[in-house]
Amino acid sequence: MKLVSYNIQYGFGSDGRYDLARVAKALQGADIIALQEVERHWSRSNFDDQPARLADLLPGYYTAYGPAFDMDASTLCGGIVANRRRQFGTMLLSRFPIQWTRLHALPMRRMIDPLNTRNAALEGMILTPAGPLRLLSLHLAHVGVAERLQQIDYLLAQHAMAAAEGGPWSGRDDEPGRNWTEGKSEPPCPMAAIWLGDFNSEPASAEYRRITGETPYHSGARYHAGFCDAAVVAGPRATPLYTHEKIIDGATRLRQLDHCFLSPILAPRVRSVVARNDEIASDHHPLWIEIDLESPLTE
Repeated sequence: MKLVSYNIQYGFGSDGRYDLARVAKALQGADIIALQEVERHWSRSNFDDQPARLADLLPGYYTAYGPAFDMDASTLCGGIVANRRRQFGTMLLSRFPIQWTRLHALPMRRMIDPLNTRNAALEGMILTPAGPLRLLSLHLAHVGVAERLQQIDYLLAQHAMAAAEGGPWSGRDDEPGRNWTEGKSEPPCPMAAIWLGDFNSEPASAEYRRITGETPYHSGARYHAGFCDAAVVAGPRATPLYTHEKIIDGATRLRQLDHCFLSPILAPRVRSVVARNDEIASDHHPLWIEIDLESPLTE
């Protein structure tokens, strides 16, 4: 099964051209897709409803969208309000049902300079052939390490509470006449999870170590509650992995800012991790993960 994480930079490619169809083409063949920087009703992207357009461009997927922030973009004409929200956030697309979702608004620090924006993680419980899995499409702050660490700590705390907290509802329906459950059983909330997204941090960074639980004095050591880096467990590679190119001080710097972190139980199922560096539909490159999610998973 193929997973992909892609920061699409609201449809603008590295050539400066806006083209959502080009983004959709770069995602062909994926089973589960995590997108970041997806927006609705911005002038820079022709006021497009990008989640709706991407759903049209990629038929056959279940979709969910989570705005990190939401602002009024309505118009008033002749006393009639045309309600419209300007939004920016993350998205999940899956060939398998996304049974439930919840949006995590990540901690944010108010800035004087430069611009800082609210970030979020969209969590979806997907019914894969291997069983239910929680997948997050997330985007961490681009401004500073301290803010990203605060966001990671928040997400780790949410992850730790998954089993005790459960999904969107739990317990026996004592008011069947109101049909709260729509006749369905309690939705699962498994501990097994996959985090996909733009972490704005590189391997060996403080943020990376906070997620994996690795210690700087014992290379390769991992705590029980830590996540695994899919790129590491996939094995050695001939060339360095990178998902972002930027000119810094006159030199092109290749950075791996996009990652796939997963629960240790899923680590043996990872087959390969590659970045498609020939894609120019965004300033990031899509990160593709091949993983066995066909055989049953037992926690």
